[in-house]
Amino acid sequence: MALEDAKHQVDQAFTRKDPRGPSFENAFGGATSFLRRRYSKDLAGVDVAVTGIPFDQAVTHRPGARFGPRAIREASALQPYDPPYGWGYDPLSALTVIDYGDMAFDYANVREVPARIEAHLGAILDAGAAPVTLGGDHSITLPILRAVAARRGPVALIQFDAHSDTWADDDPDRIDHGTFLYKAIREGAVDPAASVSIGIRTENPDTLGVTILDAAGVHRDGVEATLARVRAAVGDRPVYVTFDIDALDPAFAPGTGTPVWGGLASWQAAALLRGLAGADLIGGDVVEVSPPYDATGATAIAGAHVAAELIALYGWRRR
Repeated sequence: MALEDAKHQVDQAFTRKDPRGPSFENAFGGATSFLRRRYSKDLAGVDVAVTGIPFDQAVTHRPGARFGPRAIREASALQPYDPPYGWGYDPLSALTVIDYGDMAFDYANVREVPARIEAHLGAILDAGAAPVTLGGDHSITLPILRAVAARRGPVALIQFDAHSDTWADDDPDRIDHGTFLYKAIREGAVDPAASVSIGIRTENPDTLGVTILDAAGVHRDGVEATLARVRAAVGDRPVYVTFDIDALDPAFAPGTGTPVWGGLASWQAAALLRGLAGADLIGGDVVEVSPPYDATGATAIAGAHVAAELIALYGWRRR
């Protein structure tokens, strides 16, 4: 069946009629929606809406994450043939997943971007869909969390990152990818007592009460011990997952703005994400994929797998 379908399927981003099921379109051709899902602005009956926020004007070092959503979509073309390995079910058949496209914004009017992101994600949430967002730099997560918290109250957060992003910033007009979690906690959008940061390997003494599971600890103690600490912190709370691609060691994800050595291996990240099965995911994002710094495309491939794992995680409780 797959070979026969491959002969006829093309541009599934626009031509597919059934929103569910795998796609056998040639990976090297056609329109590159995420996982070959249908591009649509119609959220009726949608379980998961994948959307891009191509914004990178809040970085401290190397820009380029504005190209992340496009690169992640292209990289994802290798994935929709088969169910994701290790989950035991096919989320693309169990869920209605669409590509909601990118958010439109005026690149020269930076100050209005956070409010636009909050409204954009709010529309997805109000339709009853779970958002999976492709960044963009990590500043985009703050308005996303604002939108989620406005509807669900303070959230438990699982953050994969090389940096805690809790550097103090009490200026409401500043937009900075290194302060998103500081502001989210100060504003009450995130409950630090129920939140964890995994993969940290930069110094910042003020964690604001977030449980820090640094990269060295993951390497030393292993995946299962790390997951046990995550579960102890998060409990049964609805949880949002934000995955900064620099949580991975630069050997696995060189295409990012602020790479730090000693990070997670891709197999560790995959095992940790799959080990979260059963968590009540309410949304997630993958950010800081900067394709200009990775000619191999490995970073975008990692980002595409993270986003697909988030979809699988969301569907695990709802399959």
